[in-house]
Amino acid sequence: MARSLTSIPKADGFRFPGEFERKAGCWLGWPERPDVWRNGAKPAQKVWVDIVTAIASSEPVTVCASAAQYANARRMLPEHVRVVEMTCNDTWFRDSGAMTVVNDATGEVRGIDFEFNAYGGLDGGLYYPWDKDDQIAQKMLEIERLDRYRAPLIAENGGIQSDGQGSILTTEQCLLNRNRNAHLGKEEVTRRLLDYLGAEQVIWLPRGCKFDETDGHIDDLACFVRPGVVVMQWTDDRDDPQWEIYQEAYDILRSTRDARGRELEVHKLPQPRVLEWTAEEAEGLDHIDGTHVREAGTRICASYINYYCGNSAIVLPLFNDPKDGEARDILAGLFPKHRIIGIENSREILLGGGNVACITMPQYAAPIKS
Repeated sequence: MARSLTSIPKADGFRFPGEFERKAGCWLGWPERPDVWRNGAKPAQKVWVDIVTAIASSEPVTVCASAAQYANARRMLPEHVRVVEMTCNDTWFRDSGAMTVVNDATGEVRGIDFEFNAYGGLDGGLYYPWDKDDQIAQKMLEIERLDRYRAPLIAENGGIQSDGQGSILTTEQCLLNRNRNAHLGKEEVTRRLLDYLGAEQVIWLPRGCKFDETDGHIDDLACFVRPGVVVMQWTDDRDDPQWEIYQEAYDILRSTRDARGRELEVHKLPQPRVLEWTAEEAEGLDHIDGTHVREAGTRICASYINYYCGNSAIVLPLFNDPKDGEARDILAGLFPKHRIIGIENSREILLGGGNVACITMPQYAAPIKS
């Protein structure tokens, strides 16, 4: 039976793993809302099937679909994928789902339920309402019978990276935004992150990528490959609007020691070209009050960093870009034991506001006690 706990995960001996660690499964929602996903979400649903199929070759997958879409999702998805009915506002499970933490001494897994306000609430948020999405983490943990900590912080997993050994990587633009936790101050936000993620150090980068609707999520900019090793988005073009952001982040990462005292090894992953909404794509959206407006010419933040790291596969967004092959080769070198599975039509996910990492929430496996 899942319990709601009032203690602190760190004090209870729990830590947030790195995404390269072993998973018991992966969770996704199922797209349907026509003001976010064009043409009634039909193009996005086809890409969802490709992504789910790729991840399911690596670990078990659960897809949560509304009552209206359950039968359709069940028909479209592979039989070995679990489909459950769940009421949601949208499908960004990386950000609304439960972050699982592990206890290496006991082998236990629990879940962290951060407050979710759809990327800013009424101050620049992307959609309204978001009350059902704020319940997703609790529902996931009830299904898995995992104990739950409700964290006193507005945060999304897409805005947080962990090395699994005491270091957390995030951006001030996101977590210290006035529409998230600015009222608490940096020192208090740092303390709460360390308490609830069982960590020792927060590495703060000032900002995330331009054209990112989430107020600077880290999962488009940089991520841990393994403890002590980071891969980040990059361009050598000094006239590129992202160049200053990348240089700033690189300088901080190269001059920072992690919680174990290591200098960080930083690898560069080339960025794809900036994409824009076409008129045809924009015309496929319904217009509903409270939803972020996307129109022809709206620039889109594309990033190879937004991949999913499974137990045996890296599921990589591709953009029909000259840099696709180079990005695949670099990640193959960084993950020599993984298969690299490219998602050729990931643009459909980008049109909704994110990519492969944004729609997937890993559920970490119980540690193997030594």
